[in-house]
Order: sequence, then C-alpha cells, then structure tokens
Amino acid sequence: MKRDPRAYLLDIQEAVEAIQSAVAGITLEQYGQSRLIRSSVEREFIIIGEALAHLSRRDPDLSARIEEAPRIISFRNKLTHEYVTINHQLVWGVIQQYLQPLYTTCQQLLQQLEAP
Repeated sequence: MKRDPRAYLLDIQEAVEAIQSAVAGITLEQYGQSRLIRSSVEREFIIIGEALAHLSRRDPDLSARIEEAPRIISFRNKLTHEYVTINHQLVWGVIQQYLQPLYTTCQQLLQQLEAP
C-alpha cells in the first residue's frame, strides 16, 4: 500500500521540530562541541531528505511545490555519504535559515490538501 503524501509532510515537520528542540538555547560553538546534538540533528536532516525523496517519487507535483526540495535531498546525501567532511557551520546555517520556512511550506501544503 502506498503511503499518503501527507505522511511525508508530517515526517518533515516532526524532524524540523526535533532539530529546533535539539539546538534551542545553544550557540554554534556549543553545537560543534556536542557530538550527541550533531548526530541528532544530522539524523533528522536525513529523515527530511528521505521524506522529500519519497515524496518526489510518490507525488512529483506536490514535491515541486517545495522549492528547496532538490537541495535538501542533496544535503541529505552529503550528510550520509560525506560524513567525514561535514561542515558544522554550514549545517548550523541551514538550521538558522531554512528550517522554519520548510516547516511553514509543509504546513501550507497540508492545509491545502485538507481543504475541500
């Protein structure tokens, strides 16, 4: 049975919330010093990228409405396959700049999908 595209949007939102919770009240320096927090954040980014990859195959039109989807999927691949060279400042920048807009976009798409 195919998974409802809304489930992927909810997965993304949950992962965004987990990342925001993990970094709440800490600095970039503290982030860089905590392997546990970095691992948690990177795992959640991998979930976001996987959800978007599945969504792009399941519902390409819906996925296309998430402007940064291809870049996020690429970011997921980098975190997974190039873990040795992860730039913590880059990850921190993505958290600060792109997470909340992604969450908002998913929320809007969910609302549109629920509308009659």
